Amino acid sequence: MTGSLFRRLVLTAVILLGATLFAIDYTLTSYAARQQVSAIETLRMRQRVLAISFGSAALAMGIAFLVSRSLSRRVSRLKQLAEGMLGGAMEGRPAYDSSDELSSLERSVAGVALELRKLVDRLRFESARREAILAGMAEGVLAVDHELRVTFCNTAFLRAIGFRGTTFEGLSLLQLVRDTGLRELLRSVLVSGEPTSLRFRISAANARTFEVQATPLAMSSGRGALAILHDVTELERLEQVRKDFVANVSHELRTPLAGIIGYAETLLDGALTDSQNNRRFVEIIRTNAIRLGSIASDLLVLSELESGTDPPEPEVISVRGVLEAALVTVKAEASARDVQVIRDGISDVYVSGSRLRLEQALLNLIANAIKFNRAGGEVRVSANEDQDGRVAIVVADTGVGIPSEDLPRIFERFYRVDKARSRQVGGTGLGLSIVKHVMERMNGTVTVASQLGKGSVFTLLLPPAAKPQRSQAVLTSS
Repeated sequence: MTGSLFRRLVLTAVILLGATLFAIDYTLTSYAARQQVSAIETLRMRQRVLAISFGSAALAMGIAFLVSRSLSRRVSRLKQLAEGMLGGAMEGRPAYDSSDELSSLERSVAGVALELRKLVDRLRFESARREAILAGMAEGVLAVDHELRVTFCNTAFLRAIGFRGTTFEGLSLLQLVRDTGLRELLRSVLVSGEPTSLRFRISAANARTFEVQATPLAMSSGRGALAILHDVTELERLEQVRKDFVANVSHELRTPLAGIIGYAETLLDGALTDSQNNRRFVEIIRTNAIRLGSIASDLLVLSELESGTDPPEPEVISVRGVLEAALVTVKAEASARDVQVIRDGISDVYVSGSRLRLEQALLNLIANAIKFNRAGGEVRVSANEDQDGRVAIVVADTGVGIPSEDLPRIFERFYRVDKARSRQVGGTGLGLSIVKHVMERMNGTVTVASQLGKGSVFTLLLPPAAKPQRSQAVLTSS
């Protein structure tokens, strides 16, 4: 830029110098003709004038070079300030050479540039913070324009709909979410300008249910809409579990209560004097009362497990001692049902937790293996360390087995695979749920493998505990 400005000044000076020399030469020639000056004197006058002219031209060119250089520097600073407004680097405030009009312009532009840069930086910070907040939200966020084209959505929304593409901006809503309910909801918001809500289900790989809150959104292109999706799938599931639990508890309590009330009324209506049946009726009442007590007891155990009211101090438990105690408890029932219980290798291993809870869990597993077995069947019980160093307690039976479609639900409260057989053999329907909660409290897991008609294998995996001293081990297993 310096060269360009300097060239223009030099060209202007040369033109002015030529015009001046022409005018001087014309004036001298005219003067010499009128005054009859000799040619030699005229030549000398011309030489002096040329020397003075060329000296003045050289001085003017030097001054022009310095002025153009100063102007170029100041114009360059103004250019840097202008680029700084557009996001370029600004290295502090510029130095001002004087207090002339150009310096005043520089100061004004510099002030505007600094304020504009602060505003841009603040907007960038706010935009980055908003993007980070929206990206980190658990709720899905979707924004559309007046044509229902997507302008923004966060990661949670893309994850909820199972989006596999690379870009979403500019897509129509139906291209992104194939759900007419959401489209109609946002369309109604665009038309009415009023907030509204909707509950809908997205049938992606894992179907999810969402509560959608949609509101109008002011945009430069016109009115848009903003939707926030709250995932209520788990709440729906818990609500259904609660309903099922209440229904199941009511049903489980109603059956023995009906028996108790029915036979009690029969006795009151005159069966007390029926020596052939009155004892049997009382035994039935007693059996149903015991069943009610078992349901209440199991519900209490389950409530305690879920609320975490077990003793806070864990104890070192001999798995062999707990298994032996459980096997003694079920011995009579196994004999009555003609089921053989086999100790298939029970090592001297130890775990940490509540002995009472572990015994309840094992007793439920072994009792179920006996109840749902066939006459002449077997139940094999073992306890050893697996290859990962965990304590593995296995209860395997040769019973009726569990259909594959029922396996994911067998640990739910009151869930029964064969309701008719469950009523026949007894039980509260809470045993496996108790087993699952006991394992969770002891940092363990329970798994099941089953074949219909061939039997089931339940495996409890627990972290091992150090073997206590001999006196403590004897006390624990006693």
